[in-house]
Order: sequence, then C-alpha cells, then structure tokens
Amino acid sequence: MTQKPLDPHKKLDIEQILEGLENYHPTRHGWTWRDVPEEGVDMGPFHYRNMSRPLKNSIGLPASKYFDHIDPQPSCVVTTEIASGRFEDDIRRMRMAAWHGADHIMVIRTTGQSHIDGLLEGTPEGVGGVPITRKQIRASRKACDMIEEEVGRPINFHSYVSGVAGPEVAVLFAEEGINGAHQDPQYNVLYRNVNMYRSFVDAAEAKKVMAGARIFQIDGAHNANATAKAGWLVMPELMVQHGINCAFSVAVGMDKDLIGLSTVPPDAPPAPKLWYDLPYAVALRDFFSEFKMRAQQNTRYIEADIEEAIRTHTVDTLISMLTRADIQSTITPDEGRNVPWHYNNIRGVQTVKQTWAALDGIKELVSLNYEGPLGEMVRDLKERAVAFLEEVIESGGYFAAVEKGFFVDSAKYPERNGDGIARDGKGGVGVGTIIERDSDYYAPVCSHFGENHLPAGVEHVCDPIGGCTLCKPEKIVYIDELDPEDNCNRRLEKTLPYRKGTSIKPEAEWAGDGTVLMQFFVPLPEDVAAVYGVEMAKKMGLNDPEVVNIQVMHPAEGCFVEVKGKVGFDIDLTSLHVPEKEIILPEQELRDAVKKVGLRVVAATVGEDEHSVGLREILDIKHGGIEKYGVKYTYLGTSVPVGKLVDAAIETGAHAILISTIISHNDVHRAQMKKLADLCQEKGIRDRIILIAGGTQVSREMAAETGLDATFGRGTKGIHVVNAMVKKLKARGVI
Repeated sequence: MTQKPLDPHKKLDIEQILEGLENYHPTRHGWTWRDVPEEGVDMGPFHYRNMSRPLKNSIGLPASKYFDHIDPQPSCVVTTEIASGRFEDDIRRMRMAAWHGADHIMVIRTTGQSHIDGLLEGTPEGVGGVPITRKQIRASRKACDMIEEEVGRPINFHSYVSGVAGPEVAVLFAEEGINGAHQDPQYNVLYRNVNMYRSFVDAAEAKKVMAGARIFQIDGAHNANATAKAGWLVMPELMVQHGINCAFSVAVGMDKDLIGLSTVPPDAPPAPKLWYDLPYAVALRDFFSEFKMRAQQNTRYIEADIEEAIRTHTVDTLISMLTRADIQSTITPDEGRNVPWHYNNIRGVQTVKQTWAALDGIKELVSLNYEGPLGEMVRDLKERAVAFLEEVIESGGYFAAVEKGFFVDSAKYPERNGDGIARDGKGGVGVGTIIERDSDYYAPVCSHFGENHLPAGVEHVCDPIGGCTLCKPEKIVYIDELDPEDNCNRRLEKTLPYRKGTSIKPEAEWAGDGTVLMQFFVPLPEDVAAVYGVEMAKKMGLNDPEVVNIQVMHPAEGCFVEVKGKVGFDIDLTSLHVPEKEIILPEQELRDAVKKVGLRVVAATVGEDEHSVGLREILDIKHGGIEKYGVKYTYLGTSVPVGKLVDAAIETGAHAILISTIISHNDVHRAQMKKLADLCQEKGIRDRIILIAGGTQVSREMAAETGLDATFGRGTKGIHVVNAMVKKLKARGVI
C-alpha cells in the first residue's frame, strides 16, 4: 500500500500510521551508511572535506541563518535514543530528530527493560527478554519509512537482542525491518545473570539471523567501564571483551562490515580525559581496524545537567574525529532527570553537527604525535590486553575466567582487586535448558545456525513449508494488542484533544503531559534550595513538582535550580490571537532599497526616559542594527522631547523617526507615540515621514492604535525596522 508523503507543515497522523498495520511490511531491510562524496561537499560559501550529502528537508544549527541556512551533515551516522515507553509518541520524536540530522534511532526500552522478566510477544522461553511488541516495531518502522522519504535519507531503526529470548527477538527484528541491534552474549552473562552456556548458544542463532537480515550489530563491552569502580583502569579488559564478541560473530557467519564496537570513553572531566580516552581510542582502532566503530559518551558520569553532558560530548566528538567513528552516538542526561526530554535529543544531535562542522578536515590540519607519550600509552594498553587474553585462555577459557571473577575487576591489569563479576556456569537464568540436536536435525527456516540436515531433494531450506516468514512476510502472524485496557488505542483516545483538537499543553514526554522545566537562581544553600524549589513550584500552581538538578554557585551565596512539574490546565488554541507573520525581505533587497533612496532617520528615547541600550542595538552596526544595511542615522540621546525629534527630522531631511519608550506607568508610552503622530500631522509632514516606536511594553497592535506606521516590542532586531521602512517606502511609491 502506497503511503501518502508527509507534509512538513502538518503533524504526523498517528491513527493513519496504525491503519492497515496488519498488512504493512518494511520497504527495505538492512543497515545503510551515509553517502559521503570523496571530493567533499560544497555548501553555501564553504567547501567541506568530511561531510555527507545534505538532507532534502532539515533544520540547521541556530547560527545557520548567517550562512545561507546551510545544514552540513557529518560523514558519520548520528544516533539518538528515543524511549518514552509510548511508541505513538516516540515516532513524533523520531521525526523531529531526523529533521536535525539523526539517522540511527535507538528505541531500547519500553518500560525499563532490565527489570522485566518476560517477553510480551514470543515463546514461553521469553524470560529475561525485551519487552517489545510487533505492533510497536511495525508502527515505528512504518513511521521511519515515511520520515526518511521526507528528509531524503534512510533512517536506521535499532533495538536490543538480549536475554534468553534473543533468537526470537532477532527473528522478529529481521521480519520487521529493524536495521541495527545490540547483541553481545557477555552482556547477558555479566549483567543479566543469564547462564553463560545458554547465552552463547542463543547468541549464535541470533547473530546468524541478524547476519541474514543485514542487521548491524553493536556489542556491549562498554558496560564494564560504566560498572567497574574505576572504569579508566579496565581498558585492557574492554578490548578483550570486544575481541571475544567480534571473533564469535565472525565464527557464526556475520560479515565484518556488520560488526560494530561500542567504543565508550572510560572517564570524563574533571579527570584528564584526553590522556586516557585518546590512547584507548587509538589502541582500539589499531586492534580492530577491520570492524566499525560506534562512539558513545560514558553514561556513568552524566548527571542531570544538560550543559555538562554537552561539554563532555563535544570533547568525545573531537576524539572521534581525530581517530575514527563510523557512528557517533548522542547521549542526554534524561535518566538522571527521570524524564525523556525529547528536545535534549535534538541538543545532542546539534552538538555532533556543530562540533563536526567546526572541526571539518581536522586531520588535514593536525596529526597525532605517536613519538611521545601517546605511542607509549597505546602500546601499554595493547600489551596489557594481550596478557589479559592469554591469562583467560590459560585459566581454561572465557567461561572459567568468568567463574573466577576476571571481568569488571576495577584494578589496572595485571593487578586485581577481587571485585569482578563472578558467575556460576551451573547457575543463572535459563540453566539446564540447552538440548543437544539429534543427528538428523532439520529446521525448515532460513538464517538458522548450526548443522541443518536438508531432506533429499530439497534445494531451499524452507521450501517444504512453502517459505518461512523471512521469505514470505505474509505468513507473519500479527497481534495488535495484548491488553484490552493498557494499550496504544486507549492512550490515543486520551490524548486526542491535544493531537487533533484545540487543547494545548506543553509536553516533554507524551502528548498533553503538561510537563514543564523551570530554571532559576535562589540565594540559598543546596539543601534549603531543593526544598524551596518544590514549594515555589507548588505556589506557581505546578503539580507533582520535583527538583531535577541543582548546581551550587557558592556554598553560602546560592544555587542554580531546575524543577520539573506539570501544569493543570489547558489552553484552547482558538482563544489565541496570533499576529500575522511579518515577511522579511531578502537582505540584499533591503540594502539596495536603502542605497537607492539614501535612507536617513533620526532617533531618540523620548519623554523622561533615560534608557538607551535597546535603541542603540537597533541603530549601531556592532549589534546588527540598521546601520548594517546602509541606513544613516542621527541619534539625539535620551529624554528627548518629541518636538525636538520632529524638528530634527525636518532639518536633516530624514525619511523616518524612530522613538524608544520604555517607561509605561499611566500609559505614558502610548501618549508619547500618539503625540509624535499628532505633531507630524500638525507640521504637515505626516504623509512623507515614517514613524516607528519600540519598547519592552510596546506591541505590534499599537501602531494602528496610536497612528504610527510600525511598532515593535521585545526581540526586535535592526532588520525588522529596516524591513518596515523599506516596505512603507514601496507602498508610497518612493522606491
């Protein structure tokens, strides 16, 4: 069924995406890398050396408006993690992220994956599996298909193949067009206590299925440096874990270009990050040059402060560019805040874009010095890793080493603290469930691992059953909802007024959730500031307030506090008066018009008002004022009588008078504006002079009210004023 293209000016229609889902199948399978021209990319006035082709539709960095609105896209795939627990809201976040440049969207958890011992859809063996349903995946993949058409680049959709339901989940992913997945049997053993033998048997089957569907694999070795007491000391072990998973994956039959290492830096500032993370990155890339690298920030050191995460992320991206990152992940402090703020996903993507654009071609300008400490540290890491692997082999192999607690020990190898994770080979989830195959074992399904005895005369493995679900997707049994009450349809009913009606609430997690974030400074010590933050939020009418971040500015002087809460009211969209959007003429057209008439103005702050900063920013070239566009001005200062301004305009032959009026008690600002219009009328110059007023309490509507040509409030820039003057001159036939 052909999908109607998305309209960039319309919201996703969730109900439309769910319609006909039982008959929907993905338009493509397998992982896709970005298109990176060898000759580089030309955008606007610049040539980029390490960028991919731009998107058809996208939103650039905030400063892009100064550079012809260009939006250079890094050569690496860019990841964002979106997992609110409600896929119908996640797919809206996916669209936002894709417009900013994300093309690897990870939806790992639906409700706290690590704490659920059940597979929502699958076999009874799904204990410890991923709580994810076919409907969730299919709806998300369908949305991604539509979004990638909108932005003009394939979107890689990603989730987890873990737990003892791994093979079943791998089949589900292969059927539904999942493009990337985490798969590492060591993760199951060390962090989920799945029986080690069962974990590797399951992994062999899961990896074979993933290979058949060209699903890109990312391993889980990085969990060691996020778990060990001193993560920066376990780097040799990390390389051994990477090596074990890579070797096992290749032995199973996975192509090397489908195997990715999750390269997570071991530490973060205030540690001297570069002296640990850069040698580790170089050593990894030397050892595993045949495999792909996925760089990710270390989640262990991310607190609730988004700015802290961004700063560390910038350094991580620098290291990625100095070494190699085929995929750059973006991590946000949402776990610390306990709310998946979708706009933080965008900020993470922007961090990669901004850093990558700023440092484009860095390896042509600088090089790593292997002759100094860097080379020595890289060699030391490699030697320790090889020695660690040799000891694992000598101890009886991986399983024996795990039983002895070799892994995730926080000492610098070969030292050991004895605090490693030890697992019993005769224990764990799924123990005793491995069944040896009969000599004539045969399974009529594709991408199956191990010896599969085809019956005589059978050319294709699944021919006897008329094709398996990987070959004949129409055979897939689709289950819509498992719970008659807690399901997508019920949730959509509740959020309908916010998605398709006229009720509006802010949102951070789900449609209409009403969640807001307040930021403020309070002159209190940390413990008191936390209590005050909650009480202040309650006084402001927020429900369920919670302090999500505190930064101490000084132990006695005060703290910066962030509080989340929920608003308890809706606003009807039809009650909002939205001013007609002002169309700004192209800058060159404005300059040409100004030059043609020799546009000149007189300006001052009027009455008894001594404010000058705002008006000077509208005037001066330094602040991007009207002078930037060629306008000549005469500035008369502050507290200037309106009559003096009118006289000055007549004397200088000015085309316009600009007044600033900040003071508003007794509506003095309105009185000054009206007085200006009346006086110009009295002097007989009203039909040839442009009158403009601005101030913090001034609105656009006041122009008609006071008889002026234009009025401007907060946020006004010089270009807005020039635009208004040029348009008025055109309307009068002067230009």
